[in-house]
Order: sequence, then structure tokens, then C-alpha cells
Amino acid sequence: MDVNNTKQHKEKVVIIMGSTGTGKSRLSVYLASCYQGEIINSDKMQVYEGLDIVTNKVTEDEQLGIPHHLLGMLDPYADFTVEHFRDMTSCAIESIVSRGRLPIIVGGSNTYIEALIDDDDNKFRSKYDCCFLWVDVPVSVLDSFLSKRVDKMIENGMVDELRKMFDPNVDYSQGIFRSIGVPEFDQYFRNEPSLDKEARATLLQKAISEMKENTYKLACGQLEKINRLRDIKGWNIHRLNAAEVFIKNGKEADEAWKKFVGEPSVEIVDQFLSNVTN
Repeated sequence: MDVNNTKQHKEKVVIIMGSTGTGKSRLSVYLASCYQGEIINSDKMQVYEGLDIVTNKVTEDEQLGIPHHLLGMLDPYADFTVEHFRDMTSCAIESIVSRGRLPIIVGGSNTYIEALIDDDDNKFRSKYDCCFLWVDVPVSVLDSFLSKRVDKMIENGMVDELRKMFDPNVDYSQGIFRSIGVPEFDQYFRNEPSLDKEARATLLQKAISEMKENTYKLACGQLEKINRLRDIKGWNIHRLNAAEVFIKNGKEADEAWKKFVGEPSVEIVDQFLSNVTN
């Protein structure tokens, strides 16, 4: 008997990685549109219901009708461990594959992604063939964008969104309250009623500055993690240099995205899907 014929056929999974703010969601929706895909969120804060502005959830309009899994579906106070993510993602992948569609995992929680892919018994890699795409923007370029993104979040109503969720007795190591932006505003909301206008403005600016600083630290940590997975663990991660997208503006930025992110991704995924693996 030919033992090769007894090997299990591996299904395909695409994983999109990158620091916060680099445009991972945009790429996931684009690829899902190209390949009849469905998206599985791997951002451990976006899995919770609420704080859509703070956690930068992809909006309904931005989803373009593409099914999204593990997005905005958990109680804000609930625990969401690595084990929860691994179990729920595995179920979602099986469901997507069973319908003949392509699972696309996207998000910045690289520790969760690593736990899924490199599980103790190698179960995931024995079942699935993975294509890793890394949307990379140098932190020197990304820093300015992240700062402006926080300013935009403020303009879009983030402070009111946070105020509605403020709980003076909350544990900031619990649930959605771990999100960057939530603990940073604690002192502002706690003292807001008793302060004059000038003092409130000072505390508000302090909270915003801390949020910007911690967002930048998050981006740097995510970058270090991806480099470790590639350089030390040997993950075959395809790097997409998206720097030009952030340097350009308007139509030129869209053209840069197509040239440096969209088109190269399609070439990589085309080749990935054409290779039959056992």
C-alpha cells in the first residue's frame, strides 16, 4: 500500500500579521473578497462587545459584507484566554473550510496566534497549511500615524465612549478594560466632576499622551514578536513593506497600497493556494 495516499490533505489558512495601525484589516477584507474568504479576528480586545472606537474595530461598512468571526461578541467583563482563542478559532476554521471558503486570521495578538499555530501536540500544523503575511511599516513612520489616529479617535467620540463604560471599581486586568485607552483615562473620569475647566483639560491631555505612548510601545512589542517568530522560530513570513502607503496621501496612498500591499499579497496567496500539500 502507498503510505502517501493515507496522509491527510491539509486545508489552507491565511494569517495576516503586523503592528497596530498598519492596515491589517484592510488587507484581510481585500483578500477575502478575492478568494471567497471569511475573516477570524485575532485581536484579543476586539473580541469584546463595546468600545468600538477605542479598540479600532473594523466597521460594518469596512467589512463589505464579508463574514467576521470572533469580533465584538464577548461580554466586556468576560475572560478570554489563549485557550479560549485557540478553541474558538479552531471551530471557526472548521466551519469556514466545511463551506468551501478560505479562513483568514487577522489581528495583532501575536501571542495568541503563536499558541494556535505552534500548539503542544502540533495538531494545528498537521491539519492546516499556513500562509503568513506581514504588513510592515517602520516604527519611525508609524509613530506619527498612531499619534494622529488617537487624535482622530478623540474627534470620533472616544472620550464619551469611554465615559459610558467607566467603572470606578473595575479591575483593569479584566476583560475589555485592559484595552489601551481605558486605564489611561481612569484619573480623568474619576476626578472630572470636582475639577475646574483648566484642570480637566490638563488631565485630559495627560490621558491622551499616555494613550499615545502606550500605543507606540504596543506597536514596538508587536514588531519584536513578529521578528522573533520569523528569525528564531523559523516561521515563513512574507513581509510587505507598506511604508510608502503612510508617506503618501490620498490617491497616491491608495496606489501605493495596491502596488506594495494588495498586488504582492495576491501573488503570494495565488501561489500558496496552487500548492497541494499533504
